Amino acid sequence: MSSRSLALRDASTMLRRNLLHARRYPSLTLNLLLTPIVLLLLFVYIFGDAMSSVIGSGGPDRSAYIAYVVPGLLLMTIGSTVVGTAVSVSNDMTEGIIARFRTMAIHRPSVLVGHVVGSVLQSVLSVVLVGVVAVAIGFRSTDATALEWLAAFGLLVLFATALTWIAVGMGLVSPNAEAASNNAMPLILLPLLSSAFTPVDSMPGWFRPIAEYQPFTPAIETLRGLLLGSEIGGDGWLALAWCVGLAVLGYFWSAAKFDGDPR
Repeated sequence: MSSRSLALRDASTMLRRNLLHARRYPSLTLNLLLTPIVLLLLFVYIFGDAMSSVIGSGGPDRSAYIAYVVPGLLLMTIGSTVVGTAVSVSNDMTEGIIARFRTMAIHRPSVLVGHVVGSVLQSVLSVVLVGVVAVAIGFRSTDATALEWLAAFGLLVLFATALTWIAVGMGLVSPNAEAASNNAMPLILLPLLSSAFTPVDSMPGWFRPIAEYQPFTPAIETLRGLLLGSEIGGDGWLALAWCVGLAVLGYFWSAAKFDGDPR
């Protein structure tokens, strides 16, 4: 077999291993998945009527706020899901299995690739589940074309890949699973400080830079534009730049840490 075929085989093996772990220990994934679902129900049914006036509908209109908040919660779902990846990577590094892999004739990057691909698949599944809940409570995307739906899916996958590589790096530098979970917590908190729940223009002036200059806000505005048929402007390019930049940074950070870590 060629070296490329061996690398693909080893990566597939590691992917199956991580998917089996996720199936056998679903509690972590479920706990992280419940956070965006609970926030969706909370904001729609408790704050929906009041928040609809903030987004410019002119009066109580819960359906308008559902349309506004769902894109942000879909991306927040990705941030929540990849926290489990950081914990999983940290467990691998501290429980001795990586030391065992280092003694075997396998393609070393396949260990990380298995984590990344498995996490992206779990993120996509989590997004689908949250999307089903959103549709059940009234979310509709009637103005989006088939091409916009495809672009929205591509953005979600790219964003999940970028955050996953960052989460892998966080897991590699964490001494234990608890530290990995804490280190990855910004991936859940940043959406709360973005335009996910309220427009940036309605925020205090001193707070706006926090919401504007971070990866979630342009990605949320791009996804919102694709799903609702609204104007995207320069947010699409900003979202793409953030995704590519974070993916490249996370990849080289993770590769360097994995190759140099003696654990």
